[in-house]
Amino acid sequence: MLKPTRILVPTDFSSYSDTALRQAFDIAKQYKAQVYVVHVLHGKNPYDTSDSTIPSYYENMEKQMIEGARKKLQQEVDKFPQTKELEVFTQVVNGNTSEAILAEEKGKGIDLIVIASLGRAGIAKYLIGSVARNVLKGAKCPVLLTK
Repeated sequence: MLKPTRILVPTDFSSYSDTALRQAFDIAKQYKAQVYVVHVLHGKNPYDTSDSTIPSYYENMEKQMIEGARKKLQQEVDKFPQTKELEVFTQVVNGNTSEAILAEEKGKGIDLIVIASLGRAGIAKYLIGSVARNVLKGAKCPVLLTK
């Protein structure tokens, strides 16, 4: 039987992600597991900032986006009272969403991923989201797909 010790929950701040968070926190409470909540920003600054002063604007903008996402992520976690009894770690990363989630799985020794089957994208209302599908296909640990 699976007894997770490290649970990864990606969030896009949607109500679907809230459901995944709630389930992950319930599982973590039952098994005294650590929870890693991650939000992925899409892409990285496309400019080489070593040669010019103009790209520093993009660097500052990127820092502001990361800081804003960190605050929103903490607010998201704080909505759930059971987190006060758990070890919860939050992180904002850049990159391709499914690849970043899988990198977090590998890097943190995750033994359960809890992910929403749908996200904020429009067509995802009708299909399993491409992020969830790619995580499901690439994960080395069990994945709980929530609805």
